[in-house]
Amino acid sequence: MGPGTGWRSGGLLSMNTMTNAINVIAPYKHHGLWVFDDPRVGLVQEPFVAGADVMIDRVVADLPDAERGFTMIFASTPFPGHQFRLDWRRYEADGNWYYSEQLDLEGWLCPALLRYFAEPPKSLYVQVKARPL
Repeated sequence: MGPGTGWRSGGLLSMNTMTNAINVIAPYKHHGLWVFDDPRVGLVQEPFVAGADVMIDRVVADLPDAERGFTMIFASTPFPGHQFRLDWRRYEADGNWYYSEQLDLEGWLCPALLRYFAEPPKSLYVQVKARPL
């Protein structure tokens, strides 16, 4: 099953009719979990779980005060300055597993991914950086 196939067979559709080419969120720690808010797409304290949290721990290890928030930029195509590539692996439990060869880690992204993309992208390109003070 390829990217997006499970979504269609599961009957779920993207709630987003227009998507940005490049998206920005600001994850932070809440009750020990990485979460983010994005009122633009109707998400509040949306958690990263099932390995995606471990990926974040690794990529923000050197960012000052990352637990208070950092900037994450992501897209389905490469962009100047991206640091990590995540490749789609499989569909499971209404979400999708992605693998980072650079980190040698796999993480599950929940259906909230479809708030940003019409279908789960084949690859995700990510940049993380400290939030401006």
